[in-house]
Order: sequence, then C-alpha cells, then structure tokens
Amino acid sequence: MKRMHIHLTVKDLDQSIQFYNSLFSTEPALVKDDYAKWMLDDPRINFAVSTRSQKTGLDHLGLQAESESELKQIGSNMKAADQPMVDEEGATCCYARSNKHWTVDPDGIAWEGFHSLESIPTYGKGGPIADKSQDEASEQNACCIGKPESVSANRCC
Repeated sequence: MKRMHIHLTVKDLDQSIQFYNSLFSTEPALVKDDYAKWMLDDPRINFAVSTRSQKTGLDHLGLQAESESELKQIGSNMKAADQPMVDEEGATCCYARSNKHWTVDPDGIAWEGFHSLESIPTYGKGGPIADKSQDEASEQNACCIGKPESVSANRCC
C-alpha cells in the first residue's frame, strides 16, 4: 500500500519538531541535525521537514511505494500525465537510498514517486548536479537532483 509523502522546508527545526509532535501526537521516526520524518499510519503519510532549502514552505509532494512493482505503477501513472519526468535509480537522499521518479504538475509543483531501499548515514550527495555551477548547485539540493528542469529548486524527500 502506497503512503502519501509531504516535505516542508522549515526555518527552525526544533520548533517545527515540537509543533508536529503535538499535532501528530507522536515523535518523529527519524531526527537528524537538518531533518525530521514522521511515518504516520493515520493518515498514512511520510511527513518530513528539513532546513536544507533556502525557501521555506512546501518543498514537494510524493507517493512512497512499498515495492518496486508499486513504484513501476507510479512511474506509469506519471508518464500518462504527460508532464516532464525523470527517473533516478539508487538516489541517495534524506538519509535513504531509493529508486525514484520525478514529475511536476501543470502548476510546477514537484511530485516524487519513490521506493526506499536502505537507510544511509548522510542526507545525500549530488550526482549530475556536480556539472552545474556553484550558484546553481546551492539553489538545488545536492540530493534529488534528477528532477525535470521545470521543477523549481530544492526538492528532496
């Protein structure tokens, strides 16, 4: 069964963790210096906050697959939506290694489909982003780099 994913960029991680702990009535499943994630069952959401982007607010939305077959279906649905799409295999992002698909809705909101393969000790490292200038790289997170060009900067997990 798929899980909805919401990622927000926040100014103050500790303050946000305190707020969302109260709102969800539970502690995060994962907390790092720059990131926190709640794996909620009611509603079924992977809700993440981070301080990794310069712009606060909605970072991106997504669907977390529990299997490669679910991810394949998400990718097929994204292709059918006829928007730009990028596939990422073995992406290292948000303290996890995942296979991903990225697209954008008609208004430019980034959508991520992903299946996490394993936990990793770092937020993530860039791949193709290394080919960009330092200014471009700072505008875009070093992870989740395979998104369509029409996706605005700073999309991750």
